[in-house]
Amino acid sequence: MGKDATIEPFVALKGVNIKVKKGEILGIIGKNGSGKSTLLRVMSGIYQPDEGKAMASGPVNLLSNVRIGFNGNLSGRENAYLYGSILGHSRQTMDSLMQSIIEFAELEAFIDQPLRTYSSGMQARLGLSVASAVQPEILLIDEVLAVGDEGFKERSRERIKSMVQDAATVVIVSHNLNYQKQVCDRMLLMEGGEVVSEGTPDEVISVYRERMKR
Repeated sequence: MGKDATIEPFVALKGVNIKVKKGEILGIIGKNGSGKSTLLRVMSGIYQPDEGKAMASGPVNLLSNVRIGFNGNLSGRENAYLYGSILGHSRQTMDSLMQSIIEFAELEAFIDQPLRTYSSGMQARLGLSVASAVQPEILLIDEVLAVGDEGFKERSRERIKSMVQDAATVVIVSHNLNYQKQVCDRMLLMEGGEVVSEGTPDEVISVYRERMKR
């Protein structure tokens, strides 16, 4: 590389301007690397935009990588308390939820074993169980329906559906188009960090499938 060579900065999102209404379920689809997860992290406040603003009318819960915040040397139970505190839940709240968390994750026989002895699927079950135990006002869901075995995936979808039905405002990133079509009021298609289509689930999914043929 010559002395005068410059590295062009990578722009993850380009001119994205969206508004999610209270009580709306918005779905976001697009190929890997299109900016979907970055957009959710901006909406949640994890990333700050270089330009413009991201504003929310209430507390935001990002349900994303379900193993973030875990410690392999702690037991499953201790990790549940740890993850709950990261999500802002008090010890008292976690005490009241612990049994239902353990049962949903199907970890009764392993909950007091070190997390390092868990399979990735067991860790995923515990993470999703904790993250979905308390209903948030604004819920951002990023591909968590893909964790665990097939039986747990189905139960996860049912849990998320229940959360979606009760949540005030929901944004879902997923490659599961059938699920998006079933639950979303409106959808966005992203490509290269930009919103290239917006409309009903049928309209946006149709555009997505046509563009995938290119």
